[in-house]
Amino acid sequence: MSQVNSITTDGESYGYSLAHGWRTLAIAGAVVGLLGLLAMAFPLATGLSLTIGFGALLVLSGVVHGAHAVTARGWRGRTWQAALAVVAIIAGLVAFVNPAIGLVTLTLVLVGYLLADGIAETWMGLRMAGQPGRTSIVASGVVSLVLAALLWAGFPATASWAIGLLVGVSLFMTGLSMGIVAISARRVDESTPPAAEPRGA
Repeated sequence: MSQVNSITTDGESYGYSLAHGWRTLAIAGAVVGLLGLLAMAFPLATGLSLTIGFGALLVLSGVVHGAHAVTARGWRGRTWQAALAVVAIIAGLVAFVNPAIGLVTLTLVLVGYLLADGIAETWMGLRMAGQPGRTSIVASGVVSLVLAALLWAGFPATASWAIGLLVGVSLFMTGLSMGIVAISARRVDESTPPAAEPRGA
């Protein structure tokens, strides 16, 4: 039985070897981490870029809904799809024309998400009496609530940096984790002895 798409840490299989591909992973992690640092250094530019990208997705979604409205059967289906198309295209164009408004909206969405996440995690942690991990879940929920409160207290000024900073932190942590995995794979590669020659050689 042949191996297909196997991922291993040795050089014997025909699949992808992480131990031998750690350099590529390290380079990718460095690039992602650098992008994260740039996003944290320029949070406003990052936030505005994300808003414009979000506007492009909305316009594309509106076009798709418009095409579906043309092909949909029944006036109710067409009306619903046409309404979604109009709303999505208008929202996308607003994000293009004035990305600052879209950035403010995204910040409000972020506050709402952190608030909901904080309440859910805190409530779930409090119900986990005597179970492992309860403290970390409650702590995570409290942190989300504190972040939501801080963003709301400084709103709308926080809209200029919140989205870009959080995206930058996320990219940096992703790049850092990729680098850690690459270093671990490098150690495996360096500690793996070369394959023995075939007996008949």
